[in-house]
Amino acid sequence: MNGLRGLFDNLKNNESLSAFKPAIEAVDNIFFGPEEVTTSAPHIVDKNDTKRYMTMVILALLPSTFAAIYFYGWRALSIILVSYMAGGITEVLFAMIRKHDIHEGFLVTGLIFPLVLPPTIPLWMVAVGSFFGVFFGKEVFGGTGRNVFNPAIVGRVFLSIAFPVTMSTKWAKPVTEGLGRLFNYAIPADAITSATPLAVLKTGGVEALTKSTSYSELLFGAVGGSMGETFRIGIILGGIFLIITKIINWRIPVAYIGSVFVLSAIGNQFLPQVAPPMYQILTGGLLFGAFFMATDPVTSPFTKSGMWIFCIFAGLLTLLFRTFGGYVEGVMFSILLANSITPLIDSVILNAKFKPRNDGVVYNEN
Repeated sequence: MNGLRGLFDNLKNNESLSAFKPAIEAVDNIFFGPEEVTTSAPHIVDKNDTKRYMTMVILALLPSTFAAIYFYGWRALSIILVSYMAGGITEVLFAMIRKHDIHEGFLVTGLIFPLVLPPTIPLWMVAVGSFFGVFFGKEVFGGTGRNVFNPAIVGRVFLSIAFPVTMSTKWAKPVTEGLGRLFNYAIPADAITSATPLAVLKTGGVEALTKSTSYSELLFGAVGGSMGETFRIGIILGGIFLIITKIINWRIPVAYIGSVFVLSAIGNQFLPQVAPPMYQILTGGLLFGAFFMATDPVTSPFTKSGMWIFCIFAGLLTLLFRTFGGYVEGVMFSILLANSITPLIDSVILNAKFKPRNDGVVYNEN
């Protein structure tokens, strides 16, 4: 390891490689962690600040990732790799142009993005969506920490609008028996369908949905959908893991899922096209969005009251889009719109909670 340490030091000190310094430091940090240390108390012994956050989220995503490969074959893995390559190249280029370090955030974005895509999507579309999400969802705002929108959602919404047929009608039936599609790459034509649970709800109504799909099928991934949204048991376990390790705040998934549950329970009593609460929660990408996308620390509120407002707003939009919208799903659009008002929510909460006194001293009313 000392030899490897010396190699990285030589590469970073080589002036002819200065343009590649962000990429070299990123690899260096993977092996040895960041070099920054505090000069005065308090001293943090653990190097895993942002890196720990990213590592834990990736660990929580592993059940969904392995399930996607099992259900849909090795093509799912190729979609993930293309997402990492296209978005990673974009990230590296901007780091070199700005002379900034490469942020570990893309390790999570590069995995979340392919998991919200159909397993039949062409690989070139994956590359375009990954580039668009990183470029317009993050880099145009100045990079990680300054972005208003979740980059993975930006890429997904762009593909949904630009290529609606591919993104809404070409779904694959997951194979849940034996070894699944572990020994297959291509998905046969007779396995392609447009009948996801939400599509059935939109075209056939609540009765058709309840007759065609059971709760157990939804939980264990026996129905079509985006690659990472079908194995909902894995999503729930990953989400609980993130809550226990305090990587995400429990208020966000609880408020989001809870608001959809309550609003759909009320709506189901008055509107026949509103599915019962459990079907709303277990269909589409609601659970995945609640645990892995709405909880993005950069684009979600940091105030506790703001988290509740943010998620209730997103939950209301999700139900409205699913019931009255032209698209069968509403989670991505809902979180994206909620992201846009996150700064306003936090600002209003802070202004209401902290007011200046006449002498200019700020005090907490509570």
